[in-house]
Amino acid sequence: MPEILRVRGFRFFFFSREGHEPRHVHVEQAERYAKFWLDPVELAESRGFRGSELRELHSIIAEHCEKFIIAWDEHFGQ
Repeated sequence: MPEILRVRGFRFFFFSREGHEPRHVHVEQAERYAKFWLDPVELAESRGFRGSELRELHSIIAEHCEKFIIAWDEHFGQ
């Protein structure tokens, strides 16, 4: 479960078994969770985050999207 980034209390990561899916990133904070597709950046699912937090997450992911894509490609050999 490679962790890519920690910022503002959010942990951004992906699971090693998910290389068959389109590029995406998971986000956790406490018991809250979200999954975002990376191309384009779009919410796939969430549990526990408020709308304002999801907008903040979208903004963080858009800002660091290239970093997430590079980490994904390096890990999954794409």
